[in-house]
Amino acid sequence: MRGKLITLEGIDGSGKSTVAKKIQENHKISVFEPVFTREPTRGTLTGNAVEKTIQSDTDQLAELFLFTADHAEHLAKLVKPALENGKTVISDRYSDSRYAYQGITLKNRLENPLEWVKSLHRGWTVVPDLTFLFDIEPEIAVERCGKRGEQTKFEKIEFLRGVREIFLSLAAKEPERFVIVDASCSPEYVEKTVVQKILEFVQED
Repeated sequence: MRGKLITLEGIDGSGKSTVAKKIQENHKISVFEPVFTREPTRGTLTGNAVEKTIQSDTDQLAELFLFTADHAEHLAKLVKPALENGKTVISDRYSDSRYAYQGITLKNRLENPLEWVKSLHRGWTVVPDLTFLFDIEPEIAVERCGKRGEQTKFEKIEFLRGVREIFLSLAAKEPERFVIVDASCSPEYVEKTVVQKILEFVQED
């Protein structure tokens, strides 16, 4: 039986990665022996290339293709094999982040960047079974980022407003897949909410 793919999405500063770490340590979740992962991938050739572009002035299209290459490698080496072995995979960021972020970075280059980026993934990516969208006002998110936000081009208020809008539009189009979480709440509350939903989801079968 094919495993289930669960993804955690949201703008920078939403607390998503903090909660992802908490979930990994949660004994209720660990019983199911899920595979925890992330995008960009860590310690890989493609993942390292992506990390460098985040801190540099790389051309936006080149940046997109590096992110997409990392996604392809991630799918081939980890996600698909784990799912085929019946494992539950939980990924901190996935393809929806690419749609949202590159949908904004490419808005001055392409007529409909969101649909164009989505079209690049059709036919070969794996659509998540469940996606948590950590929703938060960009002003709060940037404040949370602190000095870290001064070092990356993706953590600016105006930019994150656009990214958030795309995330919410994606969720509105696929309400059966997305669970919107109020990320302005305490990490403990958010973790409890996400863990409960994950448990309900993996126990459905």
